[in-house]
Amino acid sequence: MPVGSSNGSGDGSPNSGMRAPGLANSHRLAALGEAIDEKAGVKHKTHQRRRPPTSRRHKVIVRSAIALGVVVVLFIGGVAGDYFYLGSLLKRQHIGHLQSTGSSENILLIGSTTRCGLKTQNIAFGLCATTTGVNSDIVMIVHLDPATHSVSLLSIPRDTFVPNARIAGANKIDAALYEGPTQLVAAIEEDFGIPINHYVELNFDTFQGVVNALGGVRMYFPMPVFDAFSGLYVPHPGCFLLDGYRALQVVRARHLQIQFNPAITNRADWTQEALSDLARIRRTHEFLRVLAAKVSARGLGNPLTDQSIASSVLGNLTVDTGFSEGTMVSLARTFAHVNIANVAQETFPVVGVNSPNGYQYQGYSYGSIVFPVEPTGYSLIDQLFGASMSMSTFTGTALPGASTFKISVENGSGIANQATTIASGLTSKGYRVSSIGNRTPTGPVPETVVWYGGTPPPDTGDWKNPGLEAAQSVMSQIEGPAIMGYNPSEVTPGALVTVQTGTGLTLKPAASSATTNATTSAATFTPTLGSRTASTPTVELAASSTSTSTTTTVPDPSGIQSNPNLGTPSATNPTLQPWDPRACNAAGTGPATTP
Repeated sequence: MPVGSSNGSGDGSPNSGMRAPGLANSHRLAALGEAIDEKAGVKHKTHQRRRPPTSRRHKVIVRSAIALGVVVVLFIGGVAGDYFYLGSLLKRQHIGHLQSTGSSENILLIGSTTRCGLKTQNIAFGLCATTTGVNSDIVMIVHLDPATHSVSLLSIPRDTFVPNARIAGANKIDAALYEGPTQLVAAIEEDFGIPINHYVELNFDTFQGVVNALGGVRMYFPMPVFDAFSGLYVPHPGCFLLDGYRALQVVRARHLQIQFNPAITNRADWTQEALSDLARIRRTHEFLRVLAAKVSARGLGNPLTDQSIASSVLGNLTVDTGFSEGTMVSLARTFAHVNIANVAQETFPVVGVNSPNGYQYQGYSYGSIVFPVEPTGYSLIDQLFGASMSMSTFTGTALPGASTFKISVENGSGIANQATTIASGLTSKGYRVSSIGNRTPTGPVPETVVWYGGTPPPDTGDWKNPGLEAAQSVMSQIEGPAIMGYNPSEVTPGALVTVQTGTGLTLKPAASSATTNATTSAATFTPTLGSRTASTPTVELAASSTSTSTTTTVPDPSGIQSNPNLGTPSATNPTLQPWDPRACNAAGTGPATTP
């Protein structure tokens, strides 16, 4: 079914009469919201209908929250007072492996694909009775630094193939949630070296409820597009008012088809965008910017005093048991003045694998997957989290010196002399290589894994593992598709770290900038990550006022460039493509333009 009308009359508005379910104690919530406003200096007239506060401070709180993609922050923006009642509205769950908060805070934000427990079962998105398992549709890490009052968001593509996704071993990162939130937290900490302090999970109801409570969100579609899997169908260009259901179709679209040629009317024959989850992340980030602008334009101040938003968000959120209302209050106050323009929204760089029959790993097919790319991935985490390349992103302490621990190098690709070459390069950098060997490749295109052992993350309490820090030290010297992995049985006896070499692996040269090429997705589009050469029709469009204007260049390591099995590394903050939806102008007649 196509989305609503594109004219500015409002004919394409969400279903009339559509309201978010009210809270059982709306008067109590309203009183709580007004108490919060009073602490912020906002005056209310007794027993009179309150106009939404329009102070800059309040707008910034809510605007920044939604722009981050953290719809959950709608309920912590300025929260104070009746903590017990606020907490009673949230779902709480014990999550293991969470770390104590240090000088900064990392919140893992998950969009769950669960269909069970939703208020409305919708066949278009799958039913509880017919959909097996739970995956994470969105994996975002929100980094909050109180010292600098800075906020950043890192999205991890759901198809990223990592060693510790499952308790039993490797899989896509989104599959970790199938074994519970604790396993997903462990996978991110073990494979990426990112400490997670708190966990927040939202579902389809949360997302749709917020959009509906705002009266819908208007977006401009430059071209007709169709996604058979999410149900999205836009028959012609124009501005469309999306209700929660249609908005969910937009942000879940991973198999978008575009009508470049008006003569091709059969949607099945429209050009397929094969970037899958990376394209979805790009559009989701843009949607969040547009959503933030809608909140700002509506003049919302304290979200708790808006009954429809509060009821849409609070009852559909799951947080870890340690995420207290007091912590939420403290975070909201600390980051109340964050400027949306200064919020970094980045995507972890990955590279696709050319595997027409699905990625093969130890005899099993995993469909379409992507590998993390170094050195960009490691340096991006350092940049967002304010660490240097010589510091551990997990502990914030200095990484161990190269000569202070032993490394083994195992050839896991089958490429002749690869282990010897890598070992020689690491030795020249000061590392102590204790042994060189061979392993059976995990498949036709194996991934490089830097294995470490030691104790696993405890269910409660901080994780201190010298092996992790040693692995991070080695990762800082690697180029190509690579990831860390925790598994003591994979580490060669006598070594603290084992490098299992894979496809496209090289080491950082002494002058890396002189020997690596930079690529960017700002000027060109590669329809498939498994192909390095492709073209597609282009259309000139005005830039979106809400989208990123430039794309960060991403190093294309020589090992990836020369390998036909690997695509081009993805950009960390890609610009919108000509067919992507974006903000409408004020008149609702076309795309918003940059002032």
